[in-house]
Amino acid sequence: MTRPRLVHLTTTDISLELLLGPQLSAFIDAGYEVIGVSAPGDFVEAIEARGVRHIPLVNATRSMAPHKDLAALGELHRLFRRERPTIVHTHNPKPGLYGRVAARTAGVPVVLNTVHGLYATPDDDWKKRAVVYGLERLASSCSQAELVQNPEDLVTLRRVVREPASKLMLLGNGVDLTRFAARPAEQTRAQVRDGWGADDATVVVGAVGRLVLEKGYAELFEAWRSLNLPTSKALLVVAGPVDSAKADSVPQSILDEAKEAGIVLLGLRSDVEDLYTAMDAYVLASHREGFPRSAMEAAACGLPMVATDIRGCRQVVDHRRTGLLTPVRDSRLLAESLRELIDDKELRTGMGVAAADKARRDFDQRRVIDTTLATYERLLRANDIRPPDLRR
Repeated sequence: MTRPRLVHLTTTDISLELLLGPQLSAFIDAGYEVIGVSAPGDFVEAIEARGVRHIPLVNATRSMAPHKDLAALGELHRLFRRERPTIVHTHNPKPGLYGRVAARTAGVPVVLNTVHGLYATPDDDWKKRAVVYGLERLASSCSQAELVQNPEDLVTLRRVVREPASKLMLLGNGVDLTRFAARPAEQTRAQVRDGWGADDATVVVGAVGRLVLEKGYAELFEAWRSLNLPTSKALLVVAGPVDSAKADSVPQSILDEAKEAGIVLLGLRSDVEDLYTAMDAYVLASHREGFPRSAMEAAACGLPMVATDIRGCRQVVDHRRTGLLTPVRDSRLLAESLRELIDDKELRTGMGVAAADKARRDFDQRRVIDTTLATYERLLRANDIRPPDLRR
């Protein structure tokens, strides 16, 4: 039997590999022919090494460019007519919008979307909410299922966007618990920390994520400077690339000030599991999140954390059990929470154990894969299409 052709659409190839890579491999193992569609980049080789065929989307962009988005819609419509996929599965805000529309107008039998985090939240001003929720209502009219990672978004989709409950599925989120796990790795820990100039007594606080202002780096760097701690006592380490395609990319002046304050900026790293091993605590000062992967990874590695009290972080951090939640955009209170963790080793240890327990219970990506495969099978059968034999 011909394998069902499954397309996963994202803005960038880094999302296909780092966000979805293990899932794409699982879908191949389940009997699907998997195609990844995104802007081309440095991660295409890794994607194709999984057995995924990559098709570049020339007009995909992460910046605000409506004319490029319209061009991407037309490009996708032609691509879907040519490739004739059985399923199109979209991700991220912009591909989720024009991808669903292009797939439906091209006659793709099964169209579904993962809501990684609605681009607006109930706290945003009414104009932004009206635009985002209106576009979501339009795009979702072209899909048969919406896999929602965050339960807070599920409530919004039901009450505000007025999605029918039959289309909504709470997906949750997860990470590879075999890669990210609280396990002793003293040699790796010592080697990594030595590269940062941190000895065993130094409390290393880490952050992982793109260097954009939305991730709260301006407040984090300000909070850290206000602590005025010697690097022998505490060190802040940040792993993540400069995202120059985004309008809110962290200005070079802020990065220079951070370096002068002794903050270690590592750039993009592929060995984040080793970095977590070398940390003593984790911080995520974001203004907006869907269901933050880095925080789940840190929790799985047994790290206590300080995170902003927003959608997404609230699903990862249980306040005063696995970490501390602090108000968004408040560098003073962020500094107070960081100091509390830095000064109290017993608190860090207890929260780290609880974080690892929560990760094993709630953040296993195998459950996400199983839920997604079950949704594919249900939608295929509803369209009188035989799903692959999953027992293979």
